[in-house]
Amino acid sequence: MDRVTQRRYEYAPPNTLLGLLQRGRGQGALMAAEDRASVADLVHGCIRWEWRWDSQVDDRHLYLARLIRDLELPLAPVVELLSDDEDTRDRAVGVLELLALGGSTEAREALRDQVAKEEHEEFPASQRQPGEPDPMAGLPNTALLELLADPDESAHRKRNALRVLYRREPEPALVPLVPSLGTADGEYSLPLLPGVIRKLGALAMPAAREWVASDTRWLAWEGLSVLAEHGEEQDIPTLIAELERDWVDRIWCGPVQMARGLARFGPKAADAISLLRRFWLHTPHSYERPDYLTALDALGSSGMAEAYTESLWDCEARARLLGVERAPDRPHVRDRLACLGDDPMEDPEVRNAARARLAGLT
Repeated sequence: MDRVTQRRYEYAPPNTLLGLLQRGRGQGALMAAEDRASVADLVHGCIRWEWRWDSQVDDRHLYLARLIRDLELPLAPVVELLSDDEDTRDRAVGVLELLALGGSTEAREALRDQVAKEEHEEFPASQRQPGEPDPMAGLPNTALLELLADPDESAHRKRNALRVLYRREPEPALVPLVPSLGTADGEYSLPLLPGVIRKLGALAMPAAREWVASDTRWLAWEGLSVLAEHGEEQDIPTLIAELERDWVDRIWCGPVQMARGLARFGPKAADAISLLRRFWLHTPHSYERPDYLTALDALGSSGMAEAYTESLWDCEARARLLGVERAPDRPHVRDRLACLGDDPMEDPEVRNAARARLAGLT
């Protein structure tokens, strides 16, 4: 059994080549270029198996397509995946489409054959029922708040009330009701409540500091989210403490909100640098990596020149854009900027930024 399939549902350590490739780290692409002989099965495996925790936000297609093209890896194992299950086929198609855009005749022909096969399949359009009018849409805020405060009202009606409030201007009178708006088992907030709280913004302060101390996890999280966006310098230790808990518990969904919040305070939050760097190196959520990078810079972390340079090879367009804008002027950086600026597979914003940066340097 090869190195990829042996532990197919777990990320390898972030200091290994497989772990770097799974995470889409720029360092992985750089290391792979130095070890072409043994990297093919790893790259093909990252297409065959779904490592992303959230395929809607974690990007990998361009990263893997570039590895195949730049390292001249065989394309046949990717083409074979077109006959696999739907999810695997979609990943293969995403890579092949980019390679075809980059000029690969083999990828273009494989996609043409795939389209020919799919022409024989029928995909009936789903029929949507017209939406029913919302009976609460005309109620004033006072009536909606009374409904939300009533312990005998159903969760369904409370969800509808929150939906109406979400469409309106922020309602400060909702703040005292927030702790009571959880599900019956106390595990989660009612749907739409987090969005309503986000719209309240600073109006949820200072109640958010009380929510943070709650034993009810969803309420504490909503308090932390408010502090991250609107808290003051006195709230820095609370945000760092949450990052520390997330690191100990290996929680990867959510710490980026604390990172964004701490970035607002700049060097005053420098005590979080070590934690933020660990999250940047380890997170399986590649889409969060640019925010950790931005926070590290804002807090005054050392080593940013190397981090921005590595980001020029990152799987995430936002990370590459940061690298384009902030990587130091060095010969290999200029070479990479030239590659990004001329690559038809590259995101247009990154491509244009690379051209502009290179023109400014030369």
